[in-house]
Amino acid sequence: MVDVPVVVLGLGNVGRSFVSQILSQRAFHDRHYGLRLSIRAVSDSQGLVCTGDGGLPDTELAAILKHKAAGRPLAEWPGGGACDSPLDAAQQGTAPGSVVVDCSAADATADALQWALEAGHRIVLANKKPLTQDLAVWNRLTHTPEGTWNLGRSRWETTVGSGLPVVATLHRLVGSGDPVVSMDGALSGTLGYVMTGLQQGKAFSEVVSEAKASGYTEPDPRDDLGGVDVARKALILARGMGLDLSLADVEIESLYPEEVADLTVDEFMKALPTLNQGFQSHCAAAARRNACLRYVASVSADAVRVGLQEVTLDSPLGQLQGTDNLVQFLSGWYNPQPLVLQGRGAGVDATAAGVLSDVVDLAFTHP
Repeated sequence: MVDVPVVVLGLGNVGRSFVSQILSQRAFHDRHYGLRLSIRAVSDSQGLVCTGDGGLPDTELAAILKHKAAGRPLAEWPGGGACDSPLDAAQQGTAPGSVVVDCSAADATADALQWALEAGHRIVLANKKPLTQDLAVWNRLTHTPEGTWNLGRSRWETTVGSGLPVVATLHRLVGSGDPVVSMDGALSGTLGYVMTGLQQGKAFSEVVSEAKASGYTEPDPRDDLGGVDVARKALILARGMGLDLSLADVEIESLYPEEVADLTVDEFMKALPTLNQGFQSHCAAAARRNACLRYVASVSADAVRVGLQEVTLDSPLGQLQGTDNLVQFLSGWYNPQPLVLQGRGAGVDATAAGVLSDVVDLAFTHP
């Protein structure tokens, strides 16, 4: 039996689903892999619950998940306590050969992840923010001190396409020596939903309101419509392609103007109808050219850009519907026809499953 200690940073929706999937897959992992993932510690922004032995009992973990789902912090859990930082959580929770899993949405986890690697542990990220900080941070999290890829101890698949194997595909192309010329993709399920609604003739205000009501957007839809989240994904792909870029190098087109940026959420939602005519005209013009609008991340050595693009209706991006993600790779071998990946690119459970897959993959590498 291979027993791997796991430390979970962040018990929001993805973190809770990840822990829940570990618990539900105990028998499967034992039967097919001879593997047990022992969760030694779980943390949130305020507290930490950890054990010094072979892992927290599954019954306690299940109760902790209910506690967190009810909106209560770990600092209030019996046996839990206050925790000053993710670094402190990692240092308290790890045992030799641990996997530290970042399911948070915080910038502050970068120090904890760097410490984990330096201490001989392994890391898995669902959190994009550490990977889009300074290049020095990116290099420490993804490369060995000698400058080679650290794929034996670091994984970050779900930072780009949730459960869709975008990062793994990029690594396989690069690893085979096939030069990646460009990548184009729809990397936001939320914006895919909005673009599909516009193509169906719905008003921009209507489809954004629908997306918000359905839980597809963040509580403030501008967090999606502004394009920064897609820009982070594009930057991770660009860096994976070997481009030494920062977030400031990514050209970002927002789907709302600056004059509504400082409104409250309610005021912003009420102001949305003022944007309807512009989107309607743009969609109509695209339709006359047998095309439609998609919010696309384009990555190449020439430029990295995220924003609206007209794509032909018979293209892979033009045929994309709903919240699916799609990435097409143009390379030496895949040219002129690109390599296309398409599938569910959003959702808590799909993301958590991708994180779990990364952890299982690393479980059989030697730290």
